[in-house]
Parts: sequence; structure tokens; C-alpha cells
Amino acid sequence: MVWTHIHPDFELEGHKFNACREFLRYVKENYPAHFAFLNDWCQPDNTLIAFTSGSTGEPKSIKLDKKAMLQSARRTINFFNLKPGKRVLINLSSDYIAGKMMWVRALTGGWHVEVSAPDNKHIYQKLKNQSFDFGAMVPVQVQKNLDFIKHFKTLIIGGGVVSNRLQKSLEHLPVDIFATYGMTETVTHIAVKSLSKQALYKYNLPTEVYRVFEGIKIDVDDRGCLIIKAPDLNHEPIITNDVVRLIDKQHFQWLGRFDNIINTGGLKFVPEQLEEKIKPLLSQDFFIGSLPHPVLGEEIVLLVEGKVDKPKLNKLLVKCLGKYEMPKKIIDVAIFLRTPSGKIRRKAILQKIKSDPQKEGR
Repeated sequence: MVWTHIHPDFELEGHKFNACREFLRYVKENYPAHFAFLNDWCQPDNTLIAFTSGSTGEPKSIKLDKKAMLQSARRTINFFNLKPGKRVLINLSSDYIAGKMMWVRALTGGWHVEVSAPDNKHIYQKLKNQSFDFGAMVPVQVQKNLDFIKHFKTLIIGGGVVSNRLQKSLEHLPVDIFATYGMTETVTHIAVKSLSKQALYKYNLPTEVYRVFEGIKIDVDDRGCLIIKAPDLNHEPIITNDVVRLIDKQHFQWLGRFDNIINTGGLKFVPEQLEEKIKPLLSQDFFIGSLPHPVLGEEIVLLVEGKVDKPKLNKLLVKCLGKYEMPKKIIDVAIFLRTPSGKIRRKAILQKIKSDPQKEGR
């Protein structure tokens, strides 16, 4: 089958392979955490099972078509012009779509691969003197390993929102750095936006705007949510809960999640838009959410990871938020619940506070 093919230029830490069996034997001995996926990939089945991240609810299983995975891999390879022989680092778990697709791209594109464990701290010590043409990370990995980012020519970041603080740390690096937009249902990313000035100038891509890959068509529904049409990935259009501003047929601006929208006293607010306004005020992670209110229905609350000077922060919030945008409460949360890829589990955190409000600071 075509998806069991290993590109003749593919290398794993300097080793070449003549057949899938030889490749799988090496992976099982040296990288057992990746064996289950790669073994599934090399089987003659048309599909395999992947799981969603669980950031907006319970993780669910999705059946992926291997031909669609190949097509997705080729889109990334073509967009970034990643020819055979490129040196690439794989440091994502293959339990999730991002890690799976890094392997598919590498096997399909004939890349030379180094592997590192997907830990969040100091994962690149053995590789500190090496450089890479391409890599993918989640935001928490980038934050913990900023000194290593300069070793990449191109880096994509997905699996969570890149904070304002982190973006400022990246924008002047001499690296093509991109945020990705996608999900398990779209077989990883279908669009990217620039995070570094070098990427902005090279690809002529504004920092707040996503560009979709060739072959992807986009539209919006009556809620203002993104519709993705990619016949080679999914037979039916994918209707998302992502509120966007459609710029043209190739570009869109992400505004927030429809299922996060807060209705307080009949006024509707997109939390992510409020978060953009207050990003410069906070160095730690935070998010805007809502809690039940007897009169308003919902009240806006600001949740901050760790301790914060609430009176001081409140004075700053007044300067950048409108009267009805102001949080009714600022809540300290010792440690945010997160998915394995580092996404903040907003709904789970809010539900925990609703069920036992005394445990969190007010």
C-alpha cells in the first residue's frame, strides 16, 4: 500500500531502512513510545484511530483515512518547501495527531530525523550543538526551551494559544516561526500565521491572519464560525465552533470559540477578544470565563494561574476594558488543569470552581 512506503532518503538518527519491518524493529527497540502508531501506520488498513485533545470536552476517538493523512503531509511539505534530506526534530507524542503527522511527513518527505522525548523542560540537551530545518512544538515546550529555538530554520507551534509574552520572545528571532490552525478532524493544521518578523517578511503573512493551504476552501456559517471544505481530507464540510473574521478566500482572523461566548445581562462577549486586550498586563497564564449570576445569567470572571495583586490588576483592567467587559471577580487558581499537549482546560476549571468555590482564591 502507498502509505507503508518509506521514502528512500528517510533516515532515523543516521539509519536507513529497506522495509517497514526493519524500520519497526528499530523503533520498537529504541523508541517504544512511538511504536504503536508507526506499527498501525505500516499496516495495510485504509484507516487508523486518533484521539482529540480534550481541550473543549472529553477526548473522543476519530477514524482517520491514511490517504487524507498523506495529502495533509504533502501540503505541509509543499508550503514550507521541505525537500528530501532536511534535518527534522520529532519531539511530540505520537498519541495525538500532531506527533503522528510529524512521522508521516518525515516518512513521506524523506527527512533525516532526530527524536527527543516530549518533556516540557530541557528536552534538547543532547541536541544543543545541532541545527534543524524544521520542527513542531506546543507552546509550553517553546517557553521552557527558548534558548534552543534559534537552532531551527522553520518552527511551527500548535496545540494551544501562544501568549503575548511568548510571542514577544519569538518575534525577533532569526527563525521562520508560525502558529498553526487545525484539529484532529482536519488531520492536523490547514492554515498558519506568522509569529516572527522573519516569517512575516518572507511569507508576506500578517501576524494576526491565518493563510490556508492550497486545496483548502473556507467559509463562515450564520454564527460567524469557520467552515472548512477539504474534499481530500473529509467528504463533508467541517463546521467548527471557531468564530472568525473572513478576510478573503485564503485568509481569516481567529476571534475565539463560539462555545466560550459569555451572555451577561443580554450582552455577548467573546472571551478571547477580551484576553487580547489584557495580555500586556499579565506575565502568568490566565483566561476569561463566566460563572452563574442570579440576575445577569452569567458574570465575567478573570482566572489567573498563581497569585496576583488583585487591587493593582483591577486598576489596570479599568484602563483597557469597557464598563460591561470588566470581570466581576478575579480568581486565583494555584495550577490550571491542562491537556497532555498543554492546552488549558477552561470548562473543567470553571466546573471545579462552581462545584467547590471555597477552594480557589477570590
